[in-house]
Amino acid sequence: MNIASIFPKNIALRSIVILLSVLIFVGFLGYFLELSLPTRPPKLDSTYTPFTQTTPQEIGSYDVLGYTVNKAEADKLLQTESGSVELNPENGAIPITENLINLGRDAFYRETFGNEYFFTDIVGAIDGPINLVSMGKAIAALKGKPTTNLQITLDKDVTVGGRDFKAGTVLNTGLDVPAGSLVPLGMQVHKEGAKLRVGLTCAACHAAINKETGRIIEGAPNIDVDTGLLQAFATNSAAMFRQTGVNPATIPPGEHTYINTAGQKARLPDPKVLEDAVDAQLLAWSPGNFDSTPDNKNNPSQIPSSYTFDTWPYGWSGFASVGWFHGLTTLNNNVHAANSDPTNDSNSAKYLLGIDKETYLGVPLQNAANPKFRLPEGAKPSVFFEKNDPTPGEPGINEVIKMPGFPKASIFILDGLLANSPGLPVGAQVNGMSAYQNTLAPPPVETRDIESLQRGAAVFEKASCVECHSGRYFTNHDVIPAQEVKSQPSRASALAKFPQIFIPPETYPSNIPVPLPADPPVVSVPLDITPQRVRDLAYAVGNPAGGYKVQNLIGLYLTAPYLHDGGVAASSEALTQQPDGSYAIANQEQMGLAGTLLRNIEPDPEASLRVLVDRNLRQTAVAVNRENPDLQATNVDGSGHEYWVDKQAGFTPQDQTDLIQFLLSIDDQPAVLPNSVATKFK
Repeated sequence: MNIASIFPKNIALRSIVILLSVLIFVGFLGYFLELSLPTRPPKLDSTYTPFTQTTPQEIGSYDVLGYTVNKAEADKLLQTESGSVELNPENGAIPITENLINLGRDAFYRETFGNEYFFTDIVGAIDGPINLVSMGKAIAALKGKPTTNLQITLDKDVTVGGRDFKAGTVLNTGLDVPAGSLVPLGMQVHKEGAKLRVGLTCAACHAAINKETGRIIEGAPNIDVDTGLLQAFATNSAAMFRQTGVNPATIPPGEHTYINTAGQKARLPDPKVLEDAVDAQLLAWSPGNFDSTPDNKNNPSQIPSSYTFDTWPYGWSGFASVGWFHGLTTLNNNVHAANSDPTNDSNSAKYLLGIDKETYLGVPLQNAANPKFRLPEGAKPSVFFEKNDPTPGEPGINEVIKMPGFPKASIFILDGLLANSPGLPVGAQVNGMSAYQNTLAPPPVETRDIESLQRGAAVFEKASCVECHSGRYFTNHDVIPAQEVKSQPSRASALAKFPQIFIPPETYPSNIPVPLPADPPVVSVPLDITPQRVRDLAYAVGNPAGGYKVQNLIGLYLTAPYLHDGGVAASSEALTQQPDGSYAIANQEQMGLAGTLLRNIEPDPEASLRVLVDRNLRQTAVAVNRENPDLQATNVDGSGHEYWVDKQAGFTPQDQTDLIQFLLSIDDQPAVLPNSVATKFK
């Protein structure tokens, strides 16, 4: 085979030789061993973590199903018999140790819980134009340098979701690749025999590379990773239909027959029509967004940061609010159990989506990438699936355990399944991730004009921002009704159907081994750590519109664009300063999400925050977003959060600028705090 016909001529021969040598070596050994690449998280000295301010989470403290017992209190309790019982794992207590945090960091970067089977064998994530060869060529072209956007060049014409992509088209994946790495950050390549599989970990979305230094910013959102494009270019992305607005019941039937729940022969939806429809909706997703609500509506949300300490409840609606680490473990589990393996939810498909269980399973299996998982003609999907399930005895494909009461679920574990690898005790990995995330903080902001920051903090209080964004981490832990915050409403009620499958939350103690013993003990999960009003709003209980949680403001300089849909955005060239100090639009084409990430232009944090607080600038950004058909298809416009700091609200241009500089200064140890916050936390 002619090497030059595969690799561009300008790639260094040394890079080609190294890459091919590694692939050949891994391929040879892979016939005899199970291998994973990479094998370890990045070294700390390749990250910004050594330079960040450590959060107040204490080694030696305990988490007791959401209640924090600090180290001093724990030391006293452990000196008494009753106190030792209180902090016993049998009562749901978890000690915060270095080992737990290290386990969590390792899981954050490496743990897939087996999602490589779903992504590779069913979705066909590496069977399309974006595959290990095309990624390998793109990474080799970097010559060992890092990138925040792995660009893959198509070598032939393809049509995806009704859109034509010509040979030579450069796809901006937004995948980050560390210096010298053979794979993108957060990607795990597993080889079992002759079979290569690719899985994803937390780091793919919740860690990012700094363009200037190449260092990894742990916990920062990957603001340009194009999860929609990456899925759409798979060969069976129809398997992800529930994350879009495509209902299989609305697709004309094809020729493939199956046996439904009633035992009747039926026909699955036409695979090509379904695939094209799902691809079209996935391609409409904005970079930096992902749809984590399995409500069969196309409403992806912005990927949040993992700066999580004391910022509960978690999730855009605040749905993760009880249990270990005050709901953070619930959020982590939701990603790894529900979101990365839709087959987990087959038992609740009827209640949540109105779709027959067998239809729900048959849709992804009829065109599975691996013939082993491809549904035979006339088969019953659940029976066929059980015969080929890589985790026999447990629902779905991923490594999970059934929680008490399964197939019912709870506000603690939304689908009744806890992500857990065999050989580790209950919740070890997801709880470790929670403890690890609670150590993360953004890199410190370089000290700026202190007087300006002090003026900005005063504006923050005068404009009443502090009423919601209060406390040391700038959140009052509340959920605001959608009617009040007025943001794009689609996502606020996305989990409204879940309470019908909820039962009182329970778990197993954290010292119970997995696989579970025959009759494991059960512990009740307290609900009173979060007010009922907050819990209800998150699930649209008593308010059909639902609500949005008050976000923390830590690391805003890393998280543009803003709001849950990411619609508040502007480039560094979009605005221009006027003689009076105010700002006007200089380039309307670079306003909103339509003018930034959808055009592969990075949103500027300062300009985007100005759009957030200035009603005239926001009006234009919203209008630009609403003119974009992709954003309309995904319910994105950047509307709402109408808390203005502009002339009409009685503030000067200098007030606005000072406020923005203050907001950009909020790291984990801000140089200036508002007086009300500083007084409380002296």
